[in-house]
Amino acid sequence: MTVNTEQTVREIALGNPATIRIFETLGIDYCCGGRRSLAEACASANVPVAKALELLSALGSEAKPVDEVDWSAASFEALIDHIVGHHHTYIRQEAPRLNQLAHKVVSKHGPNHPELASIQDLFSALSQELSAHLLKEEQILFPYLHRLEAARTTGAELPPSCFDSVEMPISRMLAEHDDAGALLARLRALSDNFQAPPEACPSFLGLYQGLEDFERDLHHHIHLENNILFPRAIQLDHEVNCHPVSSAK
Repeated sequence: MTVNTEQTVREIALGNPATIRIFETLGIDYCCGGRRSLAEACASANVPVAKALELLSALGSEAKPVDEVDWSAASFEALIDHIVGHHHTYIRQEAPRLNQLAHKVVSKHGPNHPELASIQDLFSALSQELSAHLLKEEQILFPYLHRLEAARTTGAELPPSCFDSVEMPISRMLAEHDDAGALLARLRALSDNFQAPPEACPSFLGLYQGLEDFERDLHHHIHLENNILFPRAIQLDHEVNCHPVSSAK
């Protein structure tokens, strides 16, 4: 595929979902930081631009991982069902397990690895923030998006909502995504990129692997919302309600 350093990471990821795997390998933020150009994203991740261009350019224009769906063409219902059924469920299953595992590892290895206590505190804070975040999406934002799509399809009027424009709750979700991304970055830094020390026991290794898997899933989760669902929702809100589209999306 053809890419250039001035394209945003978001544009590249949307143009070919297979690039997400490369961004993950290189440690380039394609979700919260997706509005940055490739050059800026590489600089932030300390990745040589030439290396990123080489790996991205080697992808065929139609190459996609076998388990990747082009969610940009999916209905709101299908995309939201996937986000809730896969990503929200994953968080609710993994966060308690990793919090318990972190407590176990800190109790055993904390004296020799003081960074573990900070990792435990950060992940606990992230879990609590995400728990509230998921409820706001499921109880307020997503039901409204379902009604918004139905209104366009059937011509029915939208029932009253607690906000004037969908941009209001979306801006809150974006801010919370940024907060989650910052916590993930701190977790990665404290754990030396999730590299356990040579003497690490299986629980220690499992904690770091679990945190890395959690980061990967949350990055893809946020990508689907920030780069696909939310921009489409703002555009649809404009079409149905004649709200002007903000320049900051």
